[in-house]
Amino acid sequence: MRLSLLILLFFSLLEATTPREEQLRSAIVKVYTVVKNPNYSIPWSSSIQQVSGSGAVIEGERILTNAHVVANHTFIEVQRYGERRRYIAHVEAVSHQLDLALLKVEDPAFYQGITPLELGELPQIEQKVSVYGFPMGGDTLSVTAGVVSRIEHQRYVHSGESFLAIQIDAAVNPGNSGGPAISDGKIVGVVMEGISKAQSISYLVPTVMIRHFLKDLEDGRLDGVPAFAVLVQGTENPTLKSFYGLSPHQGGVLVDRIIPTGGLEKFLKKGDIIDSVDGHPIQEDATAAFRTHEYTNFEYYVQKHQMDEKVALEIIRDGRKLSLRVPLIKKADDLLLIHTYRYDRMPKYTILGGYVFAPLTRNLAVRVARSHIDLIPFVDDFVSKKRREVVLLLRVLPSALSRGDYALSYWPVEKIDGKHYVDFDDFSRKLLQGTSPKVLLENKMGQQVVIDRKLALEKEKEILRRYNIEYASSKEREKKR
Repeated sequence: MRLSLLILLFFSLLEATTPREEQLRSAIVKVYTVVKNPNYSIPWSSSIQQVSGSGAVIEGERILTNAHVVANHTFIEVQRYGERRRYIAHVEAVSHQLDLALLKVEDPAFYQGITPLELGELPQIEQKVSVYGFPMGGDTLSVTAGVVSRIEHQRYVHSGESFLAIQIDAAVNPGNSGGPAISDGKIVGVVMEGISKAQSISYLVPTVMIRHFLKDLEDGRLDGVPAFAVLVQGTENPTLKSFYGLSPHQGGVLVDRIIPTGGLEKFLKKGDIIDSVDGHPIQEDATAAFRTHEYTNFEYYVQKHQMDEKVALEIIRDGRKLSLRVPLIKKADDLLLIHTYRYDRMPKYTILGGYVFAPLTRNLAVRVARSHIDLIPFVDDFVSKKRREVVLLLRVLPSALSRGDYALSYWPVEKIDGKHYVDFDDFSRKLLQGTSPKVLLENKMGQQVVIDRKLALEKEKEILRRYNIEYASSKEREKKR
């Protein structure tokens, strides 16, 4: 009798919780994306691929997912939990920095019966979470459980930048990307990536960064996450502390370099010690507490700001304490000589006489830097007023005009006709509109490449036809579309 009562009680409890769970599941969607992947080594070429991911409906009839689920998309469809019909969707906004995107479905029937999921707060360590999504291995909704194991800065693979991330031990597989991690009925993060060679180590974009993304969009424009335009180092070494007049128990970071064009050169100097950020003490290892006994990179407090806001700093300069409020006017992409990863666009290029030129992008650099070590210094450098991009002689298409130069590839151009260039557009103008009969290119070592400009233009159509290339430049390609 007692056993029968326990069984009845169990099923009554199960029935009581089922509607809530069904309501939650109704907001989970599968995302189908057709992707056009550019080939940065052959910039006039691309390939088509189909990928899938997950997402969740949030307020405003929007679907929250990862940017990498829809990057380079040409066509997007979404499918509701428990239904087989697919609906056409489009990207309303995307932050490749934070690996987040918002999708929109125009058909109002898609949203009928869906209760949008709410965003929760940053979870606690060991807090239980459930990951919802549509990973490989089946077509129906998958739910895996785990706990929060770590919260700190991690490198977001999609952008290559570091932001706060949540590590969980729930099983995550391809297809889970963009799906929500839920605790107490609210989203605490969006599944971003997993480590394939580790057991159940996965990462979420936390709601603190999701809220930053949504707030940024309130004015209808995405400005991005600001960067702290200063290079710093920790002050753990006792001799370094003594040299700068710090006591053994003081923390802070030492300013090594002010990044040009970053807007902070009027406020900070090399040799300053930054002691706190927005009132939060900076530790000697360059971290700051975001909760009691929990630390992450001190730039967390910079990254919580929106662009064009000011961050408060306490600094020590020549033994004196100063209070500053410094502007945040640039994101990392504005500062780096080799920009962050490019998506949703085809690569730039220009061809002259079979000599193919392109800007050095991070998409390209990460693939070839190990085999072309002369490219590595550019990756960590910053823009200046005199140079905003690096141009490569990407490859040489064999012809009678380019004999002897076939082996040249990924060759950084330092000067054209004896002059420096500012960016790829400036280089292209000098290349194609120069008045001298021959083009002289030089690299940093003084090695030279010479192109007969007149002959190259005369043979352009023949060379393009030989290699089945439709357009001589990306600019020509865009104009004809």
